[in-house]
Amino acid sequence: MLRIRLRRVGAKHQPSYRIVVADSRAARDGKFVDQIGHYNPREDPPLINMDDDKALMWLKKGASPSLAVERMLKSRGVIERSEENERTN
Repeated sequence: MLRIRLRRVGAKHQPSYRIVVADSRAARDGKFVDQIGHYNPREDPPLINMDDDKALMWLKKGASPSLAVERMLKSRGVIERSEENERTN
């Protein structure tokens, strides 16, 4: 099963994250299928750069987001677009 989740990068005490699509059995910082964006929590407000179309494509293919990524997708309106597309099809 595929998951859309965060992959930690950055030095000690300076985390930043890549938003990736990975197999749910893969390690947190291990192998991934596709990178769809990045997240920097150290900025004020936290910086989220994400390719919304890629995220929507992976959601249509059955990838499930982690809780943190789901909150990001909701704030950007991607979850609503996904649900709207499911209703029309």
